[in-house]
Amino acid sequence: MPRWQHQDVRISIRLDDRLLREAKLSAARAGRSLNEFIEDAVRSAVLDDRQAARDAPIIPVFRGGRGLHPEVDLESNATLLEIMGDDQR
Repeated sequence: MPRWQHQDVRISIRLDDRLLREAKLSAARAGRSLNEFIEDAVRSAVLDDRQAARDAPIIPVFRGGRGLHPEVDLESNATLLEIMGDDQR
């Protein structure tokens, strides 16, 4: 089957009774089936996760070098702030 073709799959899920009632009401208000409503909710959650992954900041990684600068004391916040030029407290 080509990648662009989608096949519907039947699954069983457990939902809290109140959540199911709310989902049914929301689907009915929107004039959609419960299946369409749940499918859209899952699709939205997946897209939100993808967007969050794209928006995550890139954290620089130090690779190599000769270790810590001789004046750096990782156990002293005051020294670290002073070296970083942020010694205002």
